[in-house]
Amino acid sequence: MKRTRLAVAVLALSALTVSVPALAHAEVGAHSAAAVQVPPINETALRKSIAGLPAADATAAEVRVSGSAGSWHGVSGVTDLRGKHPAREGARFRAGSVTKVLTTAVVLQLVAEGKVSLDRTVQDYLPGLLPADYPPVKLAQVLNHTSGLPAPKSEGGFERVYADRFKTITPREYVRQAVLNPIEFTPGTKQHYLNINTFVEGLVIEKVTGRSYEQEVGARILRPAGMNQSYFPGASVKIHGRHNQGYQVVPKGFPDSFTYGGAYVVDVTEMEVTSTWASGDLISTAADLEKFTKALFGGRLVPAEQLKPMFTVPKVTMYGTEDEPAHYTSGLTELVLPGGIVAYGKTGARYGSSTGIGATQDLSRVVVYSLNSTDAKAQGQNERGLGVALAAFAE
Repeated sequence: MKRTRLAVAVLALSALTVSVPALAHAEVGAHSAAAVQVPPINETALRKSIAGLPAADATAAEVRVSGSAGSWHGVSGVTDLRGKHPAREGARFRAGSVTKVLTTAVVLQLVAEGKVSLDRTVQDYLPGLLPADYPPVKLAQVLNHTSGLPAPKSEGGFERVYADRFKTITPREYVRQAVLNPIEFTPGTKQHYLNINTFVEGLVIEKVTGRSYEQEVGARILRPAGMNQSYFPGASVKIHGRHNQGYQVVPKGFPDSFTYGGAYVVDVTEMEVTSTWASGDLISTAADLEKFTKALFGGRLVPAEQLKPMFTVPKVTMYGTEDEPAHYTSGLTELVLPGGIVAYGKTGARYGSSTGIGATQDLSRVVVYSLNSTDAKAQGQNERGLGVALAAFAE
C-alpha cells in the first residue's frame, strides 16, 4: 500500500473518529495477523518523524517502539512554548479515545467471568436508560459501534468547548441528552463510531460490579498491567505530575490566546474530561500504554476466547455510506500497513494531545506515540501521527 493510498484512508477515518487514526483499515477477514514478518526498526525514519519540534502542528512528542525485531524510544520538542524547556520522557498526557480499549477490555473480562453476556441487551442491564420506543440493543453491538445509539447535539465548536472547559456532566446525563435524538439505524446493520457506546459500557460495568468505573478499571487493568503512572482524573481539570502543556490554534482575538510561529494559540492543558468519561478521560504515559498493549495482546488481561471481538470487524457498512466497509472492532481498528503487515490499534485526541497505540497480533511490533498537537481534533492534522506510524513499520 503506497503512502498516498494510506493517507487517504487515514483522512477518511479521521472524519469518523475525530482523532488521529494511525493507519488504514483492512478489508474484513482479508488478511492473516501473522502473514508478514515485520522489518527491523528503522531508527532514521523514526527520528525524522518527530524532528523539528516545536513546529506548527505539534510542540512535543514521545514515541516508543518495541517487539521481537528490536526497540526504540524518542522524545522531542518542549514542555511549554513560553519557557521552552526541553521535553523529557515519561510525561503524562490525556490519552483520549485510547481509553475505550481499557473500557472494552473490562467488559470482556466480565464476559469471561460469566457476569455479562454480549447477546443480552442494554435494556436488560440498564432498564430505563434508553427510551421505550428504542429497539433492543445488544451489548455486542455497543462494543463494536453497531448499536445505532445517537450522539448528543453539540453547537458552537471549539469556542463553546473552551467556554465550558470547567463544566462537568454525569454519565447518565450525557446519555440522557444523546437519546433525546432518535436511534440512527436498526442495531446491527451499520457502524457508527460514537462515544455514547463506551459510556453505556461504563454504566454496565458499574451496574454489574456495584463499584465505580474508575475503581474497576484500576483494579482490573491499571494495576495488573503495571500502569503505575496512569489514572482517571474525575472532575479534576488538571494533569497531575510532570506533563507537557497542550495548545490549540485559534483565530486572532480569541480569549487568553498568544502568538506562536505566526499563529495564535491558547493553552488547553486544564480542561474537564467528564464529557468523555469511559470513552476518553484516561491520563497516562507512553511507557504505561506500551505495557497495556503488550499485556492485552499477550492475553494477560483478557482470555484469548473473549479477546476475539477485539480482532473482529463486523461485516456491515459505515453509517452514512452505501458500500464503505466497517473500520472498527470491539475497541480497536484493524490496520493494513505497507508490505501487507496487519496490525490492530487505537488513536485518541483531546485538545492539545494526540495519542496512538498499535501492534501486530503476535506483538512482533508495538508502537505507542503521544503528540502535543496544536489542532488535535481537526481532520487535517494527521500527517505527524501518520508519519510516526509509517516510520514504526518502515524498512
